[in-house]
Amino acid sequence: MTVIIDLLRHGEPVGGPRYRGQTDDRLSGRGWLQMHRAVAQHAPWQHIHSSPLRRCREFAVRLARHQRLPLHIDTQMAEIDFGRWEGLTAAQLMRRDAGALGRFWRDPVNHTPHGGEALTDFRDRIVIAWQRFLRDLSHDLSHEGHLLMITHGGTVRILLHHILDIPLLKLQQIEVPYGCLTRIRVDWHDGKPSARLAAHAGNLDRATLP
Repeated sequence: MTVIIDLLRHGEPVGGPRYRGQTDDRLSGRGWLQMHRAVAQHAPWQHIHSSPLRRCREFAVRLARHQRLPLHIDTQMAEIDFGRWEGLTAAQLMRRDAGALGRFWRDPVNHTPHGGEALTDFRDRIVIAWQRFLRDLSHDLSHEGHLLMITHGGTVRILLHHILDIPLLKLQQIEVPYGCLTRIRVDWHDGKPSARLAAHAGNLDRATLP
């Protein structure tokens, strides 16, 4: 059995770039346009999955209705929680606590924002949700399928960390722009899933298909 999973990062939220995390902002007008452009040439999906946060969920609901596809909201696929940094820009944090921000940039594994979710805890949450997701797929799909998961930049980086064995400290070197599509191919052999990266922020039309 083979399944293609397209990961789609949400578009630009209202308020622009900031440590948004689990702050539940909606998409801006530009964000909606980015999302529509991202899916315009790619609509082969049988199912849509989404983070519960509005910048993902509201577009997912609209797309599912338009394409008449089943939609599943996965609460465990929400973005990392930045604690007291939620809603603040890097410039604001530089003025308030430049030392803490600098330590986080250098080593996010050992320097969690005050009151926030540790990167290792976030990693464990996303990986457990991903493994459960694949386990459920193995029961629901008998041969092959093509699914869309609308999610966050942090979630995409964690999944690439898990699939490609990228060190956590290197994750910020992976660019995941607004409206970025990443394609994962999952093959099952003897009941066990094996995932690999098929495309990232590129031309999905040329990516490997089943």
